[in-house]
Amino acid sequence: MKDLHFKDFFWNSDLTCTGGYDAIIQYLNEGKRTCKEMEDLMKARASIEEKYAKDLLGLSKKVCGHNEMNTLKRSLDMFKLKTEHVSLSHLQLAQTMREEAKKLEEFREKQRDAKKKIEQQMDTLHKNKSSQYKKTVDLYSKAQQAKQNAEEADRIYYQNVTSLGKVRDEWLKEHVKACEMFERQAMERINFLRNVVWTHLNQLSQQCVTSDELYEEVRKSLEQCNVKEDIEHFVNLRRTGDKPPAPVMYENFYSGQRPPTAPPPSRLPPPVIRRGPLPDPTHNNREDTIYSTVQDTEYSVIHN
Repeated sequence: MKDLHFKDFFWNSDLTCTGGYDAIIQYLNEGKRTCKEMEDLMKARASIEEKYAKDLLGLSKKVCGHNEMNTLKRSLDMFKLKTEHVSLSHLQLAQTMREEAKKLEEFREKQRDAKKKIEQQMDTLHKNKSSQYKKTVDLYSKAQQAKQNAEEADRIYYQNVTSLGKVRDEWLKEHVKACEMFERQAMERINFLRNVVWTHLNQLSQQCVTSDELYEEVRKSLEQCNVKEDIEHFVNLRRTGDKPPAPVMYENFYSGQRPPTAPPPSRLPPPVIRRGPLPDPTHNNREDTIYSTVQDTEYSVIHN
């Protein structure tokens, strides 16, 4: 299949028409706009990555598991460290995106300057062509009407046709050059944009791989976390004793007998021993008198 080129398919039958040329210029302007949109997109994505990296870095500095010990503490510390590494990788990605956006901006400006130079040349040629064509048409009309000055008009007409032919030849040559240049620019832009997007996606894919590798180190650290070992570590580090306090025994000061010797301490709470009924002051029987066992002269007798 024959290759299609700008110089072969953007002509017009009307000598003064610039429709084909205008179509190429419009296509290049749209391509320039696409480059600018892609540049803005990459800058915006870089800002998002930078903000995410800073937020993630701040999150990695927060206290987490400060009071934990041993393997779980090591795992949590590893988790915070790798989170910080992920944030730094996103920060690096943001910087890389800005550099790529800068390259795209420089490429766009380079094409803009080259295109502007050719456009100025072509605009001058278009004006000369239109002006010469109008003059030629006017003289052609005069040549038809002025039969008396036919020879002079014919000579002038011939000269203008000749001049028009020269302008036309120059315009044809420059038009071909412009079409070739514009086509190269379009091919360069398409190829460059394709590579930019390809590189951008590769960077995002690599970021996913990097993040997964960092998280995998955290998972490996978590595999070393031993619940039983951490509990034993805490017990051995902060133990306070393995014997509970002995129960408090009850001693009845209102009875003539002291309670029997208490059995070995039990881990159960002491039984509740209720005191007998209070003495009735209406009975005053000496035979029922029992003296307190407390050696205190200020204690009085108790009547049962």
